[in-house]
Amino acid sequence: MYTLRPYQNEAVQNTLKYFRVKKDPAVIVLPTGAGKSLVIAELAKIAKGRVLVLAHVKELVEQNHAKYISYGLEAGIYSAGLSKKETTQKVIFGSIQSVARAKQSFFDDFNLLIIDECHRVNADDDTQYAQVIKKLTEKNENLCVLGLTATPYRLGNGWIYEYNANGELKSEQPKFFKKCVFELPLDYMIKNKFLTNPVKIDIPVTCYDFSELTETGKMYTTAQVEDLIKKQKRLTPLIIKNIIDITESYKRKGVMIFSASVKHAEEIMEYLPEGEARLIVGDTDNDVRDKLIESFKNREFKYLVNVSVLTTGFDAPHVDVIAILRPTESVSLYQQIIGRGLRLDPGKKDCFILDYTGMGHDIYSPEISDKRPTKQSVPVLVTCPQCGFDNDFWGIVNFEGEMIEHYGRKCRGAVHDPDTYEVKKCGYRFRYKICNKCNTENDLTARECSSCGNILIDADSKLKQARLSKNAHVLTPDSVEFLEKVDRKGNKYLDIRYYDYDSQYLNEIHYLNNETSRKKFNINFLRSHMRRPELEFEIDSIDQVIKYQALLRIPKFIIARKQDKFWKITEKIFVEEL
Repeated sequence: MYTLRPYQNEAVQNTLKYFRVKKDPAVIVLPTGAGKSLVIAELAKIAKGRVLVLAHVKELVEQNHAKYISYGLEAGIYSAGLSKKETTQKVIFGSIQSVARAKQSFFDDFNLLIIDECHRVNADDDTQYAQVIKKLTEKNENLCVLGLTATPYRLGNGWIYEYNANGELKSEQPKFFKKCVFELPLDYMIKNKFLTNPVKIDIPVTCYDFSELTETGKMYTTAQVEDLIKKQKRLTPLIIKNIIDITESYKRKGVMIFSASVKHAEEIMEYLPEGEARLIVGDTDNDVRDKLIESFKNREFKYLVNVSVLTTGFDAPHVDVIAILRPTESVSLYQQIIGRGLRLDPGKKDCFILDYTGMGHDIYSPEISDKRPTKQSVPVLVTCPQCGFDNDFWGIVNFEGEMIEHYGRKCRGAVHDPDTYEVKKCGYRFRYKICNKCNTENDLTARECSSCGNILIDADSKLKQARLSKNAHVLTPDSVEFLEKVDRKGNKYLDIRYYDYDSQYLNEIHYLNNETSRKKFNINFLRSHMRRPELEFEIDSIDQVIKYQALLRIPKFIIARKQDKFWKITEKIFVEEL
C-alpha cells in the first residue's frame, strides 16, 4: 500500500471536512511532484459511492490509473485513446473527450467527480466539462466536485476559484470552483527535499527582446511572437550554442527546450547536435509522440524540443536543464514549465533554468491577477489595517528590499466560519474614487457607482476628452516640488509644482492655517497621494508636508483646464487607474 505525507493527509482531511458541510465545487493546489495521484487515490479509496477521475490527456489518465492500481486497488479506464471503455468498477479514470460522448447510463451512481489539471475547466454551457458535470448532477444533485492543479490561474480569466485556503478573496466574479481547501507552496516542496532545487541562471550573453509585446500590457498572438523572433533570427544559433555549452560543461543528462512556435522549434532543431534531439508539437502523431517520450525517458537522446504540449502530464525525472525560449505573460505557466525539471532522480542535485526571454518572472512569486502597472513593480505584501490580512499586491521596493509604495486597491481578506464555511468579506479599500452624488467609495476602475448607479468617468475617457479639448492641458509629471510661500496678506501657503521633462509645470496651492483647510487637504490631497494609503497619517502644517514628502507620490497624468488666463488642475490620474 502507501503512506501519505503529512501535507497530503492534510489535503485529504480538509476536503472531507469541507464536503461534509458544503457541496460547492472545491480545489486542491499542489505543485508538480507533490503527489497529486496519491491524494486522488486516497480520496477515491475512502469515498462512499462511485468516483469518476477526469483528465484532459490520455497520459494523465494512464498515469493516475497506474498509480492507483499499484497500491493494490481496482479501477477501470474509460478512454478511446487508451482503447478501453470500462464502466463497472467503483472508480473510473477517464479522458474528458471520451466521457463527454459516453452513453447516458455511464453517469449513474457517481458521488464524487475529481478533475485533474482543473485549471483547464471552462464551465460554460457548451464545453465538454460542463456537459459531463450537468449529466452527473442530473443523476445526483449532491455530487461533490473536486479539482486538483498546480496552477489555479487562467490567463485572461484570472483565478479559477473565489477564495483560497487562507481566506483570501481571489475573485469578485462568480467562479465554478468556490473554495480552495488546501494549497501547498512550491518553496515548501524544495526546502523539504521533495523536489530538486531549481538554479536560475541569468544569461548575460544573449536573449530575445520581447519588450515590444510585453510592455503594451495587452495579450499577444503566436504570429506576433514569430514576427519578433524572425527579426532577431541571428540570436537563435547563439542561444542554442549557449544551451549546448552549459549542458556539456556541467554534464547534464536531459534538456527540455520550450519554443514559441512550430517554425521556431524547427529552427532550433537545425542547431542542435545531430541524432541527439527530437521535436514534439501539437500535430505529432500520438504513437510517434509516445515513442519519442519513452525514448527520452530512457535517455536515448538528450534534447527534447516542444511547442506548448509538455507543460502538464509529463514526467521525466532525469531532466536537469529547462531552457525557456518562449515568452509568457502567466507566472503560473512559467512555474508549470519549470516544474518539468524539478522531480527527484538518483544522482540529480539540481535543475538549471535557462531563461532566454528576458521576462523576469520569479520561480516562487505569487500570481497577481492585476496587470503589472510599471516595469519596476514587484510582488509585495501589504497588511490590511482593518482585518490584518496580508495581501499580495504590485509595489515598489527600495535597495534594501523594503516596500515604499504599492498599487493595491481593495483588501482580499475574508473571515471564514470554520464550521459552516460561511464567508464575510473584509472589503477595506486602500484606494478608491468617491461618487460625486452619494459619496460612496467605489473601485478606481468602476464605470458606475455601486450604490446609486451614477455614471463614473474612467481615467482613459478623461484623458481622451482632455487631449481633444482646446481648453484642457495634459501634463506628464517627472518631478514635484513642495514650497512654502507667503501671500500679499502675509499668510503662508503650500505651493506644489509638478514639472514635466521639459521643465514646464502646473501647480496647486493649499492653505493649512485652520482646521477646515487642513481637513480638506487631508481628504482631497493626502488620500490619493500617499504611497502607502493604509498608514494613518494626517498633516497639520506646511513644514510637515515638506518634511514627509518622501511618503507622497506623483500622479501619472495631470489634467488642467483654463480659467481666465491661468491653468487650474482639475484631475489627477494615478498609475493603478489605467
